[in-house]
Amino acid sequence: MQTSAANRRWRIYAATMLGIAGLTVVLQLPVLRMEPVNAALLFLFPVLLCAVYGGRAPAVFAAIVGVLAFDFFFVPPVLSFTVADLRYLISFAVYLAVALMTAGLADRLKQQVIQARQQERLTAILYGMSRSMSDVTDLPALLRAFGGGIREMSGLETIFYLPTTGGELQRHDESGRSRAADPEDPNLSAAKRAMLISEVADRGISQSMGGQVFCLPLLAEDSVHGAVSFRSREQNGWPDSEERLRLAALSDLAAGALARIKRGEEARLAQVTAESERMRATLLDSVSHELRTPLAEIIGSSSGLLESGNLFTDNEKRELLESIRNGAQRMNRLVGNLLGMVRLEGGMLKLRRDWVGADELIGAALRQLREARGSRRTVMLMPEPVPLLKGDPVLLEQMMVNIISNAIKYSPEQSVLELEVRTTDNRVSLIVRDEGIGIPSEDASKVFDKFYRSGNAAHLTGTGLGLAISKGIAELHGGAIMAGVGAGGKGTAITVELPLEQLELVDQGGEQIE
Repeated sequence: MQTSAANRRWRIYAATMLGIAGLTVVLQLPVLRMEPVNAALLFLFPVLLCAVYGGRAPAVFAAIVGVLAFDFFFVPPVLSFTVADLRYLISFAVYLAVALMTAGLADRLKQQVIQARQQERLTAILYGMSRSMSDVTDLPALLRAFGGGIREMSGLETIFYLPTTGGELQRHDESGRSRAADPEDPNLSAAKRAMLISEVADRGISQSMGGQVFCLPLLAEDSVHGAVSFRSREQNGWPDSEERLRLAALSDLAAGALARIKRGEEARLAQVTAESERMRATLLDSVSHELRTPLAEIIGSSSGLLESGNLFTDNEKRELLESIRNGAQRMNRLVGNLLGMVRLEGGMLKLRRDWVGADELIGAALRQLREARGSRRTVMLMPEPVPLLKGDPVLLEQMMVNIISNAIKYSPEQSVLELEVRTTDNRVSLIVRDEGIGIPSEDASKVFDKFYRSGNAAHLTGTGLGLAISKGIAELHGGAIMAGVGAGGKGTAITVELPLEQLELVDQGGEQIE
């Protein structure tokens, strides 16, 4: 760095000598020959150029060389430093004074321009840092914004020391990485001193051994949120007073951002806690209502059989046993849905993919719901050939059971349930239509949320988990689910779209058959 600066200075001096020599040669041309006074004015240009591009020292050098060149080549006797007319000495003095004043003014103007550019750059960096830190919502983003801005502004490396919930300080670098602070780290002791000083003074500044690291406390809202250390790779790493003020102001901004992030985390935690409590209450309420009916059926039917079994005919006994079975199946579906939701949210569902026909899938679901369908008629619309799906047959069957069960629950007896399968180039659509109460358009996307019950279905029992689980299973298979209006503008249509994979068979000759 120093070598390149020295080389640049020597190049400026060499260029000055060449420039004055060239100007002297040009002024010696017959067509440009002029009075010495006019020639002296032209020798001010090298001085101005040196002051603008090289600074004060090259300008003084250019002024002295210009005086000597003017004396040697233009003042009689020419080609001699002897001055025959003493009045030229006054001209030399005036020229030299004007040249030096001009050099000083030009150099001062250059310095002002440099300072203005530096101030503009600094202002842009500070503005960008303040904007970025006011928008951050997490700690890694704050570390990157603060550390990157400080490095660009001052060339300093930053390390944050933030207390954990246990009170120990954790080290965070500007890239967002964090680890437990090393007890032997000298920066750690400086950070602790800065935090301690800030408790008894307005501003604590702590410097580590060697003077190349100093720490500032992170103060915001009458609390100490940690400390930030600044390290320079230069030997003289302690910033000047003006830079320390800027770093202190930026540290206050970072502390405010930390306080805001903590408040946001606390608010999110409170929201999650409140949502968990709400969901727990909703779950208990839904489960209690959903269990009450099948339990009442099971208890009533089993009590009748045990206490007065001899009074019932065989058909009546069969009806009571079917009532017990239906109640047990409803409870089993409820427990299955609860466990399925827990497994979905916990990421514990593992797909056991196999080929299954769409007709087999729907048929298995209808067999499970034979008793629940009652007097409702079922219409199946199936393309030829029947498409094969690649997925987990058990989960896909549970998905269809939940969707069809939902259609049964919200449609009247004697109504029609329409089950349709459609195929496109790469998708299979499974559509379940009913003639029930329908879903308001504003609830079309909400019905797949956990525990959500549409306003027009509040009088019916249910946990609000069936469609949520169906959505999770569909998405787990790379598909999607949506709700719409049924046929004829009444009822509901639930559509599941699943990817259609190509089945490849191998004949005995080893050739693939699509």
